[in-house]
Amino acid sequence: WDNADFSRGVGTTFYQEFPTLNTAKPPFVRDVEAKVQRYLRSSYSAAWTLKITWEKAPVYAARTDTRKTITYQAVLTTDGFRSYILMLYQDGGMQWDYTRLPSTNVLIGYT
Repeated sequence: WDNADFSRGVGTTFYQEFPTLNTAKPPFVRDVEAKVQRYLRSSYSAAWTLKITWEKAPVYAARTDTRKTITYQAVLTTDGFRSYILMLYQDGGMQWDYTRLPSTNVLIGYT
C-alpha cells in the first residue's frame, strides 16, 4: 500500500486490536474465524486479531487528485501457532486508476 498518499490531509488510517485468548469474542473476531475456517477448511480459534483500516485513501501523488479514494483493510490474526491475513477492499475492488501511477507494474495483494 505504498501508493496511498495522506500528505494532503485526506483520508484516515486507524486500527483496532482484539486480544481474545481468555475473553469472550466479539462478532468481528467470530466472523474472521469463520472466514479462515471456510476458506482454508481448517478449525481455527483466534487468540489475537488486529484490524487496520485505510479509509478514503487517496492515490499517490495526492497533489494531483484527492477525489479518487478507496477504503481497504488488513486483518491479521493468530491462534499462537498459525497466522493469517485477510485483505479486504471496498465493494468494486481497487478504484485507483493504475494507468496514472508513476509505476505501472502494480500489484494488489502481498508477496
